[in-house]
Amino acid sequence: MVLAYLARYTHRVAISNARLVGLDKRGVSFRYKDYRRNGRERFRTMTLLPSEFIRRFLLHVLPNGFHRIRHYGLFASATCKANIARARELIAVPAPVMDPPAERDDADPAASAAADHNHALLAAAA
Repeated sequence: MVLAYLARYTHRVAISNARLVGLDKRGVSFRYKDYRRNGRERFRTMTLLPSEFIRRFLLHVLPNGFHRIRHYGLFASATCKANIARARELIAVPAPVMDPPAERDDADPAASAAADHNHALLAAAA
């Protein structure tokens, strides 16, 4: 019952539901990745006392008013390009030179029409 209750609050916080293995009289069991090992030994299972599991879980809960850094800051998706351009300007680093797109061969009107159609589909999807 405690495992089901905690599982609702673990999505994208500290541990995913899929990594929780079980809860019994020994404690809470979960899977983790041991980066010091290779192969099948890398994925291991750990069992902790419920109080220790909750203590470790709560280390990842942010206080009120705080936000996860991965969603905010200099590289936030909404302003990433503008922020990087401004940072390059401030440190006097030139923007990377991009190769111009290859010129289309308009000799084949069917290929040109297909390319225009594909471009319109990609623009609509974006």
